[in-house]
Order: sequence, then structure tokens, then C-alpha cells
Amino acid sequence: MVNIIADTINEEVLIMADTWLTSLITDTPQAGFELAITMSRRAVKYTQPDAAIREKLRPVYSNNADSLIAASQVVAINFQTVAAANNYWRK
Repeated sequence: MVNIIADTINEEVLIMADTWLTSLITDTPQAGFELAITMSRRAVKYTQPDAAIREKLRPVYSNNADSLIAASQVVAINFQTVAAANNYWRK
């Protein structure tokens, strides 16, 4: 059990050390939406760093309307953040 926890902590530290979000600024709303999806997926990865567990849980939430709506809400909230950072792409 201790080794599993240690492995998870080490993997989590490696994930967090990966600097991938250098800016919220995007050229287009489409790119902003794709960034919002990436942000949402990364949040799940940070929350559950064990890929095997994420794969095991996927059939549960992928067939549940409430879970899919909740996932869409997270993306929408992240898209609001990106859109605001980009001044809603007004030039």
C-alpha cells in the first residue's frame, strides 16, 4: 500500500511539473474552446493521476447523462475563463 501511494505521489509530482499552460490567450474562439477542453481534461488527470483507474471509471460516466452534462458544464466554465482572458476576441 505504501508503494502504491508513493508511486501515485511521484506521478502526480511529475504531472504538476509539466508546464503546459503558458497563456490563456488564443487566436480564435475555436482555439479557446479547444483550450477549455484541454484544461478540463487536465483537471481530471490532476484529480485522478492513475490512468488505469480513469480507464476503469470511463464506462461508468460515459453512459450517464448527468455525468456528461456535468463534464460539459466544466468545459463551459473553463471556456468562460478563456473568453474573458481574450476580451471575448474583440479587437
